[in-house]
Amino acid sequence: MTDFERLNVLVLAGGISHERDVSLRSGRRVADGLAAHGHRVTVREPDGSLLSAIREIDPDVVWPALHGASGENGALRALLTAAGVPFVGADAESARLAWLKPVAKTIAARAGVATPASVTLPTETFRELGAVSVLEGLGDALTTPLVVKPAEGGSAQGVTFVDDIADLPRALVNAYTYNDVALIERRVTGIEVAVTVLDTGAGPVALPAVEIVPRDGAYTFEARYNAGETSFFTPARLTEAATTAVAEAAIAVHEALGLRHLSRVDLIVDPDGVPWFLEANVLPGLTETSLVPLAIEAAGFDLGAVYAGLAEQAIRDGVSLVG
Repeated sequence: MTDFERLNVLVLAGGISHERDVSLRSGRRVADGLAAHGHRVTVREPDGSLLSAIREIDPDVVWPALHGASGENGALRALLTAAGVPFVGADAESARLAWLKPVAKTIAARAGVATPASVTLPTETFRELGAVSVLEGLGDALTTPLVVKPAEGGSAQGVTFVDDIADLPRALVNAYTYNDVALIERRVTGIEVAVTVLDTGAGPVALPAVEIVPRDGAYTFEARYNAGETSFFTPARLTEAATTAVAEAAIAVHEALGLRHLSRVDLIVDPDGVPWFLEANVLPGLTETSLVPLAIEAAGFDLGAVYAGLAEQAIRDGVSLVG
């Protein structure tokens, strides 16, 4: 039986995604938190010898701190499940659903959570229907302001705000740099918040929402990971009703997607206090400037204790080949 007083934890960090550096920082912070609570931690990059290394290390639990496709699209999680290794975070099926932004939006909407109107546009559409025809059709159908983003990915990479429809082609090219499918979304204005959802066995709980106020108005990659580029307010400066609404929306999305242990749900609260779902993160950033640690500390919890609790819950949950 596993001794929860001293776990053997394998933290996976780095990888080859566009978010490699962020992943390394997240992995180190998780490792430091677990080690501070007496656990034995190995930090390792994923590579061709990973699966044999897992057999050699024989961890009690794996903590995937791999941002981007390698850690969040479900593939690695499916391999860990097949190998019978417990791991922290969403299972393979739920990770796939959350990773695909258009799919996650559909599931959130069916769960009763508002999400901005959008168009999903693969690059193949331009080849099949012609770029000029497609862009003319979009120009006639869409009204600004818009947000264009890759249908997969995180950390705001490839995201462009469009205030003039003439700038749409450039925004699409930017999104296609990161993924072959672009999501064109109506831009909802209001208060941007991130809600961390934790579940260490007693059911999902929404932590205090973090309000995001970028210095230059857009929560870009640089604004996320460079200290001083963004101001954060925890708890968010919302009315009591809106505070309740964002918590309920985050938990509804977490449950509808079938997530577990830890997630972060990003929303915009409009002037009427209605939260609009943007995306769900199955492996949110855990760096020194990330939002989840802010929410955990605002809730009065110790970071290392929370990370240890999540690792323990992952062991209790075990693995299932379903999904």
